[in-house]
Amino acid sequence: FHFDCFWMKEYQWCDFEWDKDMFPDPEGMLRRLKDKGLKICAWINPYIAEKSHLFDEGMENGYLVKTPDGSVWQWDLWQAGMGLVDFTNPDAVKWYKSKLEVLIDQGVDCFKTDFGERIPTNVVYFDGSDPVKMHNYYTFLYNKAVFEVLEDKLGKGEAALFARSATVGGQQFPVHWGGDCSATYESMAETVRGGLSLGLSGFGFWSHDISGFENTAPPDIYKRWVQFGLLSSHSRLHGSTSYRVPWLFDEEAVDVVRKFTKLKCSIMPYLYNSAVESTERGVPMMRAMVLEYPQDPTCFTLDTQYMLGDSILVAPIFNKEGDVQYYLPEGKWTNYLTGEVLEGNRWYSENHGYMTLPMMIKPNTLLAVGKEDSRPDYDYADGVSLHLFELGDGASAQADVVNTLAEQELSVTASRSGNIIEVKASGAGKPWTLVLRGIGEVASVDQGTAASGEHGAVITPAAGASSVTITLK
Repeated sequence: FHFDCFWMKEYQWCDFEWDKDMFPDPEGMLRRLKDKGLKICAWINPYIAEKSHLFDEGMENGYLVKTPDGSVWQWDLWQAGMGLVDFTNPDAVKWYKSKLEVLIDQGVDCFKTDFGERIPTNVVYFDGSDPVKMHNYYTFLYNKAVFEVLEDKLGKGEAALFARSATVGGQQFPVHWGGDCSATYESMAETVRGGLSLGLSGFGFWSHDISGFENTAPPDIYKRWVQFGLLSSHSRLHGSTSYRVPWLFDEEAVDVVRKFTKLKCSIMPYLYNSAVESTERGVPMMRAMVLEYPQDPTCFTLDTQYMLGDSILVAPIFNKEGDVQYYLPEGKWTNYLTGEVLEGNRWYSENHGYMTLPMMIKPNTLLAVGKEDSRPDYDYADGVSLHLFELGDGASAQADVVNTLAEQELSVTASRSGNIIEVKASGAGKPWTLVLRGIGEVASVDQGTAASGEHGAVITPAAGASSVTITLK
C-alpha cells in the first residue's frame, strides 16, 4: 500500500510527519493495513522546504547543500524555499536516517525515493565533491542512505525502495521505475525501450507507471499497458490526474486487470526464481532479446519485445487495433495464453483482443506455475505444477523453485531420449505435478500416474518418488 506525497502537510516536504488533519491516527491506520497483510510504502524526497521545522535543524547544523557564499542553497520549484540534504556529510546522513527510523517504527516497510535527479551544479558540498560529478552521484548516496536504514531496521533481505533516479551502481538499491511517462502508445513503446536499456546497464529489476503518469489514458491504452505492466518484474498502477483503478475506465478493464494480476500471481514460482537469479548473477529479469540470444543477428536491434526471465518472451501491443509484429528465435514456441505452437526463426503478425498477447514460452522449458493466483507471496513449492514445453529429443529442461527467503525447495530436471522422458527431482518433499503441454496422453508412467488436464497430460509422482519415467505414445 503506497502513500504518495500528500501524507505530509502541504508546503512542508519533507518533514516526515503525518498530516494530522488527514491522518489523525497514523499508527492505528498502519496497523489496520498491516493486519490485512499489506506492506506499507511512504513517499519521500531529499528536499526540505523552508516551512518545515527540519529546515532550521538542517541549516543550523550544516546538513544542507550550500552556495559558494556559504548560505543554504534553495529553490521554489515544488515548495517554497526548498533546501537539499547534503549526503556527503556523515552527520547529515545520520540525521536523515533518524527521521526515517521513526516511520519504520510506526509500521512503514519501504520508501519511494522520489526525485534525486534535479541536482544543482552551482553549489558546495560538505566534503568538497565536484558539483558537476555530484549531479549524477547524488542519487546513489541518497538511495544508499535510505536502503541502509531499511536494512538496519528490518534486516538483510528485507530492504526495498522505489527509486526514480539512478546512476552506476544504483542497482544495489532496488527497485527503480521509469519516471513520469505519458499516457500514449508512443510513450508506452519508449517505456519498453527504457526498461531494456536499464537492464543492459546492469539493473536487475524495473517498473513503470502502468498506463502512463501524465494525463489519463483512454481505456484501450490502459488495457494494453496493463498486459505489459503485469508482465514486468514489478507492477504499479499510478498516475497524476486520476486514480488508475480499472473500473474508472470500463468494465472490460476490470476483467483485464483481474486476468493479468492472477496470471502474474500464478507464475510467481518462476518469477521469484528469476528474481533470485538476477540478484545472484546480475542478469535483469526483463531482458533485451540480444542478451538471451546473442548469436541471432535479428535479435540485435529488437526493442519492442523482451524476455521475462530466461523462458518467457513478451511482445506488448502498441495500438488500439490489437495488431502486433514480433520475432521468434529458432525452435518451437508456445503461446502460454492460447496454447498455439509456432515455429521460430521467423517473424509473425497477429491480432489480439485484450485478454491475450504474444506471451511465448521458448522450447525445452520447464515452467513452474503455482497453485495460488490471488496473492504474490505464498508457498511456491507446495502444489506447484511444472509445465514442460516442446522438449526435443536429446534435450533437457530444469526448473528450480525457491521460497520467499530465496532458499531452494525443489529442483526438477526432465530429459528426453526418443519417446522416453526421464524426470528427476530433489527437494523438500512437497507435492508437485508435471504438465506435458500439448501432449494429451502418454503410453505409460513408472513411479507415477497420468491424467488428462486442460493443457495436456498431468503426471503425479508416486509418494516419495525422486524419479519418474514417462513413455510417450
